[in-house]
Amino acid sequence: MFGKPIITVNNLFKSYENVSVLENINFKIYEGEIVCIAGGSGCGKSTLLRQIIGLEEPTSGEIIIDDEYLFPNSEQKKSKIRQKFGVMFQLGGLIASMTLSENIELPLKSFTKLSINQIKEITKIKLTSVGLNNFEDYYPAEISGGMKKRAAISRAMALDPEILFLDEPSSGLDPISSTSLDKLIRELNSALHTTMVIITHDLSSIFAIADRVILLDKSVRGILEIGSPKELLLSKNKLVTNFFNRIRNEVNNEK
Repeated sequence: MFGKPIITVNNLFKSYENVSVLENINFKIYEGEIVCIAGGSGCGKSTLLRQIIGLEEPTSGEIIIDDEYLFPNSEQKKSKIRQKFGVMFQLGGLIASMTLSENIELPLKSFTKLSINQIKEITKIKLTSVGLNNFEDYYPAEISGGMKKRAAISRAMALDPEILFLDEPSSGLDPISSTSLDKLIRELNSALHTTMVIITHDLSSIFAIADRVILLDKSVRGILEIGSPKELLLSKNKLVTNFFNRIRNEVNNEK
């Protein structure tokens, strides 16, 4: 069983220049669960992520994080709430001129008053937790794509966030690296009980890691259905079935 709701979205609408992208979005995400926000291209996955993490303001609606309003609220209070978040963006966002340890040290130096020795110890622990011990002095260009993703997750976890947001973590990875990353995400969730919200269109990852799925579709400008992967696979909604049947087609095409 999961804990209390840690993210609540009520009646969220988002438009750009009077063009509606998301309409009537309502859901709750509970402490400790892994929720995948999924859907085809252009369905609003990234737009929804930007609203939840406070990079953009919804046109209307409410976003509540751990019983506090992220929207509507003052910028000062929103900034404080965002300290509960760790975010890994799609391209990783590692600073190329810094080593892996320097990348992870950056948020610790910026947002804590820890000593240099404490920061270095935490950095070592964070890299070890994602299987990158002994890679502290490597630069992003010197490691593989899968290792870059792990390092980016490690940096997102540097401040021990209550909620970890991962934007397309398996994007650009080969199947073996993707499977390995899925396993890591599950292990971290199990060990740390961190709530995880993952934007993805990768069906293999959805079945490997998701407790629940929020499935979006651009034809409805919002949520088609919410449920476990198995529940959605058995859905009677044709749009939902078509989305999940893609995995069978992808597997058949690879044979």
